[in-house]
Amino acid sequence: MSLFSPTLSPITRRRLAVFRANRRARLSLWLFAVLFLLSLVAELIANDRPIVMQYQGDWYLPLLVDYPDTEFGGFLPSAADYRDPYVRDEIEANGWMLWPPIPFSYETLDMELDHPAPSPPTLRHWLGTDDQGRDVLARVIYGFRLSVVFALILTAGSLVLGVLAGGIQGYFGGKVDLIGQRFTEIWSGLPMLFLLIILASLVEPNLWWLLGIMLLFSWLGIVDVVRAEFLRARNLEYVRAAKAMGLPSRLIMWRHVLPNAMVATLTFIPFLFTGAITTLTALDFLGFGLPPGSPSLGELVAQGKNNLQAPWLGITAFITLSVMLSLLVFIGEGLRDAFDPRHIQYTASPDSTAGPTRKPRDA
Repeated sequence: MSLFSPTLSPITRRRLAVFRANRRARLSLWLFAVLFLLSLVAELIANDRPIVMQYQGDWYLPLLVDYPDTEFGGFLPSAADYRDPYVRDEIEANGWMLWPPIPFSYETLDMELDHPAPSPPTLRHWLGTDDQGRDVLARVIYGFRLSVVFALILTAGSLVLGVLAGGIQGYFGGKVDLIGQRFTEIWSGLPMLFLLIILASLVEPNLWWLLGIMLLFSWLGIVDVVRAEFLRARNLEYVRAAKAMGLPSRLIMWRHVLPNAMVATLTFIPFLFTGAITTLTALDFLGFGLPPGSPSLGELVAQGKNNLQAPWLGITAFITLSVMLSLLVFIGEGLRDAFDPRHIQYTASPDSTAGPTRKPRDA
């Protein structure tokens, strides 16, 4: 299907054309999407279980099912350890196993290292191991997925709360806006880091606790943008006409004001996304983030700092975060240009699909 689908409005087609004309933003979006899709199937890339295997004529899917050790000639009822020499030799003698390209999960401890951990990169461990003997590349793949999923959830929640709070303040104005502004000023002054430290001493930190705590503060960055757009749009003629017709406020806000307000809001999404990733990384680096052992990029940064004799740890963490954040910034720049009317010269015909012409930045 063509990029400029006839179901899209002319202004949407022009915005898509501006984004597509930004080669760096377009390539960054494709590369980030490919990396994220690969991380979603991380279990097929890095795992300490075979993807599929055959034993004594029967087929098994260890990646999806926990088979007991007794299934393969062992004596324990617990889940089989396919890296155990006895189990591995038994299966290979009576069948075969198809392993992922990286036969280690993010938590697998390699007990057969040639060098003390952290061990340098080898053909067995392409990016070396950390100070506990875990494969660095496997932890990077799982850590990338965890960071992106965390940022997706946090960004979506921040948008919902920020748009709701900013929309109510901007649409109703007056005392509602005044009270809302004072509340956001007081709330934004609370020390989030100290709150995290206190909660970390009371409860065991996990992904959902961390998401909930960060969501209490992350929506504040979007409130002012949405509020300003609602303040501007509420005095437009079509909004006044809707009020005169007696339409409910919630319907006017949803149908007539919110679509225009989201134009400016959408340009902030990649930067909210970047902020969520950097915050999670910083908290993990300080030890107030995810539980120990989680595939965290922040923990990898901390290991690089604590093991200066193993430069591959710090270099891997730096390159991973640099590439991830740079791609998001380039995507954000493309979205900003696509939604900025100063960068688009509209044609005389509103139905034209010839695409936009960029104005000089100093125009």
